[in-house]
Amino acid sequence: QVQLVESGGGLVQPGGSLRLSCAASGSMFAATTMGWYRQAPGEKRDLVATITSGGTTNYADSVKGRFTISRDGAKNTVNLQMSSLKPEDTAVYYCNAMWLVLGVRSGSWGQGTQVTVSS
Repeated sequence: QVQLVESGGGLVQPGGSLRLSCAASGSMFAATTMGWYRQAPGEKRDLVATITSGGTTNYADSVKGRFTISRDGAKNTVNLQMSSLKPEDTAVYYCNAMWLVLGVRSGSWGQGTQVTVSS
């Protein structure tokens, strides 16, 4: 199975910045789409941002203008640069990767990394 490992989470003050990264291993193909999702306590897991192998990005309205997603397709890595962080950004952030190869779709999730925005 493909494994995704997130890193970069931690505690940051409101208005601060944090950069998350995720690396996928065990796949012979670049992921069709990679992205970040987050889940706050008592809430469902929501999309934060995604990026395709062609570079097309998609962002949740709540993070537009503050977060930037990027990827290294050859290495199946994805990054999330988070700026102007707010307390409501506090959540566990999960990396996701999806492959669509020869008409077969598969995907993997990372274990998550905690982001806490607090004074």
